[in-house]
Amino acid sequence: MVELGGTALLVLAAGLSQRFGEGSKLMAPLRGKPLALHFADTVAGAAFAHKLVVCRQGDAVLQAEFAGRGFEVVVNPDSGRGQASSLALGVTAFMRRNPQAIMVCLADMPFVTVAHLEAVVGALGNNVSVVASRLPAGQPSPPAAFAPVHFDALTRLEGDKGARSLLAGAYLIDAPADVLADFDTPGDFANLG
Repeated sequence: MVELGGTALLVLAAGLSQRFGEGSKLMAPLRGKPLALHFADTVAGAAFAHKLVVCRQGDAVLQAEFAGRGFEVVVNPDSGRGQASSLALGVTAFMRRNPQAIMVCLADMPFVTVAHLEAVVGALGNNVSVVASRLPAGQPSPPAAFAPVHFDALTRLEGDKGARSLLAGAYLIDAPADVLADFDTPGDFANLG
C-alpha cells in the first residue's frame, strides 16, 4: 500500500478558464477566499513527499500564494497546448525524485479532503497502478494517483483531455458529489450561494 509520505502531489493550475470569462477563475472569491487556495490550504499540512503546482505564465499572485504554502512552482510557458502539457511538466519534474506514486489534482476542486486523497493513494498496489475518483454519474475523475509504470506515458500525453485515456481502466474510489465539485463558470460560484 502506498501512503502520502511516498507520494508526490501535482496540482494543475494552468488552465485558460475560457468558460469563466474575464479575470482569474482560480483567484475568484469563494466563501471569502480565492478558489484555488481552498485546495492549497487543505493539503498544505498533508504529509506528501513533494508538492508541486503548475501555473500559467503571468499568474504571479497565484504562484506566490502556492509557494507560500510550501509548493514548488513550475510555470507552463504554453498552457494553450492543453492540460497534458502541464501534466508533462509536473511529472517530468518529479521523475528524478523517484516517488512511489504521483497524485494529480485540479486547483478548481476546492472541497477535496485529505481523507479522500489518502483513500485514492492507498488503493494503489496489488496489481492496481491507476486509481481515480468516481463521480456520482460513474465516470473517473481527478484526484487520481499513478504508479511509476505510468510516469513516462503521462509525459507523452497531448491536448486538453489530460490523462483521461489512462483513467479509462482505473480502479475507482467513490466520493460524494460535493467533494468532487469543480468550478468552471460564474454560475458555479453563484449556485453555491
